[in-house]
Amino acid sequence: MNTIVYVIGFILNVAVMLYVMPKFIKKLKSLNINQVTSEYALEDFKQKEKTPIMGGLLFVVIPIITFILIDINALSDRKLLFVMFSYVLYCLVGFLDDYTIVVKHNNEGLSQKSRLIMELVFAAGLFFVFQDIIPQCVTIPFTTIGVQLPWFVFVPFMVLLYMAEANAVNFTDGMDGLCAGVSFIALIPMLVFTLIAKEYHVSLFICCILGGLTGYLKFNFHPAKIFMGDSGSVALGALFAALGLMMDKTIALFFIGGTFVVEMFCVVLQQLSVRLFHKRVFSYTPIHYAYVIKGYKEKNIVIGFYLFTLVLALIGLFIGLNTL
Repeated sequence: MNTIVYVIGFILNVAVMLYVMPKFIKKLKSLNINQVTSEYALEDFKQKEKTPIMGGLLFVVIPIITFILIDINALSDRKLLFVMFSYVLYCLVGFLDDYTIVVKHNNEGLSQKSRLIMELVFAAGLFFVFQDIIPQCVTIPFTTIGVQLPWFVFVPFMVLLYMAEANAVNFTDGMDGLCAGVSFIALIPMLVFTLIAKEYHVSLFICCILGGLTGYLKFNFHPAKIFMGDSGSVALGALFAALGLMMDKTIALFFIGGTFVVEMFCVVLQQLSVRLFHKRVFSYTPIHYAYVIKGYKEKNIVIGFYLFTLVLALIGLFIGLNTL
């Protein structure tokens, strides 16, 4: 596929997002579809109560539409469909969560049980539909050793990966520009892997999403005019899981998405410590909020996380390139 096609995919999505997003924000405001902050939220963030959410819908829907317009014949590529369906199905989970928050006007959304059941069913369903194109193995970096997993082991592994990624990315969505920027950086190594593997249709789809995220960041960077909501964060998590599985880069993904891993680890550790020992390990979780308590400005925290993600993404890229 000609390089110019990737550039067109990226630029087209930036342009469409820049054109559509202001109208979308205006519509959301008219419908009163706004962020609902938790009663436990930091005071600095309670002022964001009236900021519209569900911006993630646009960087899911627009890249898919533009991709089809550019290369409709690519829809016969089952690897592309696997990635695309993962993105869309988990966007649906996030959308239902956002919708519930808006309707109930509280920050709880779907019940944890309902959400986990949906994520489990979608991940298992994706395996059984696309098992012919998913490498059911984990290759050890810097070796030729590949651990082949039987389906009854691989399916739980896949389900857990989807759930972990979806929730980890969701935890990271808490500051203006944080989740979208970190996701953009982390998607670059995945784009490199697909190009090297000559999965050109998937590469184009990633370029379209990168363009969508770039356009979205124009309105999400501090001070944010819109938030992605779970519609975007859960979809991005599933996207990373799908790409990691399809390319057999799950170990590299651990580093590429290291920021998401750290965010989720800190939340889990905090909850366990509070429940078992009634003590906090951190002043606040997700961990990016702890830096606010220490006195750092939101913009500086976000940029710091970008740099941290860039270092981890380069490590993950190196590991992925050495996974045969």
